[in-house]
Amino acid sequence: MAAALVLAQLRGQLAAAAPADPAGHGRLSSRQSAGQGQAVTPLGLLYLTDHYAGAAADILDHLSAELPQVTDWVGAVGVGICASGVEYIDEPGLAVMLCDLAPTRYRVFSGLAPLGATRGPEGFVPQTALVHADPAAPDVAELVQELAERTLGHYLFGGLAASRAGSLQIARSSRGGLAGHGREAAARLFRGGLSGVAFGPDVGIVSRVTQGVRAVSPTYRVTAAQDHRVDQLDGQPALDVLLRTLGLSLEDLPAVIARLRQTLVGLQAPVSRLPAGVSTLPMGQAARVPLRLGDDLLVRHLVGLDPARRAFVVADEVPVGATLTLCVRDVQAARADLVRICAEIRDELSPEEGQTADDPVQRMAGAVYVSCNGRGGPHFGAPGAELQIVRHALGEVPLVGFFAAGEIAHHRLYGYTGVLTVFVADGSAPA
Repeated sequence: MAAALVLAQLRGQLAAAAPADPAGHGRLSSRQSAGQGQAVTPLGLLYLTDHYAGAAADILDHLSAELPQVTDWVGAVGVGICASGVEYIDEPGLAVMLCDLAPTRYRVFSGLAPLGATRGPEGFVPQTALVHADPAAPDVAELVQELAERTLGHYLFGGLAASRAGSLQIARSSRGGLAGHGREAAARLFRGGLSGVAFGPDVGIVSRVTQGVRAVSPTYRVTAAQDHRVDQLDGQPALDVLLRTLGLSLEDLPAVIARLRQTLVGLQAPVSRLPAGVSTLPMGQAARVPLRLGDDLLVRHLVGLDPARRAFVVADEVPVGATLTLCVRDVQAARADLVRICAEIRDELSPEEGQTADDPVQRMAGAVYVSCNGRGGPHFGAPGAELQIVRHALGEVPLVGFFAAGEIAHHRLYGYTGVLTVFVADGSAPA
């Protein structure tokens, strides 16, 4: 029934979009939400909650049979999915978006059909890519970085697909893959590794990362560290700095543990690892608590204390020279930052002074939003509140996406963030 409702809405929008409105797009607003397209729509994005995981292969086969013009499918199964203005978390949900892109402008990839080098066969050049990844894959962060290096823009957007059904990814391509891998391979459902779709340089996107935390400390320089252990901040024992900043004492260990469970660490790479033109604090320069945390900040958990070394342990490797800020999750900061990135996207698509062009919303062909499992309605205070902010800020733009166990943007893995990517109708906007 869910698939039938989606098909009915898609067919209605396809009929309305062609041929009178060649730039037409539509939105689906039911439980099975979003669609966009014209009569020729070879690429489909499909997201399902894990309530439908057992039927994922059948749903994909049914949609493929009923929409024969859609030759390629990508997507994922999650605990939650989202569409234009709505979210479905821990309940049955199915979202489909059809993309009017010529097959020469994209490539579906997976472990059975990997994305090639930056200039592949038939002249295709991957500029960006929508990625779904398995959080349990060994060295998943390195796999993401390696995949980003295969794109000219060095830019990925997507997330780690995780649910009670595990990491179930969708990547069906008319170009095929490797034969002999069983029913899941035949249905193009995958577990492990990375999958998704790469887009060529003429597919314009504007993408932003929104943070969901608020800084509660100055920004410190990591002056001594080993692997995940932080030994010194600004030349002082790291544990002493941590406890002093939060007003804690190891004499009251239960209070320390309770507070640190609510405290996160925001890391920024050292200058030597940042792209040209990006810098951090000069050595020895004090910093106030930042008013806004940028999209280069990676938020990680505190996972342990080492009183003997006066150190603490973070759920990621911490290089010497990185900057570190203590953070907490904050609803108001998350709301304000989400509004900010939507405004930046609109500004990016607005005509320059003295030029005439369409309204920014008219240039948005569709959007993909990947948000953290720890966000959504439970964090923003009401069902669909997060997606309603996006709809209010961007207007009636077709949107699909999912809630992830980690978000992918640029060449990095994020946490407690949202990654909003808008496809530009005329393909002229930079990534």
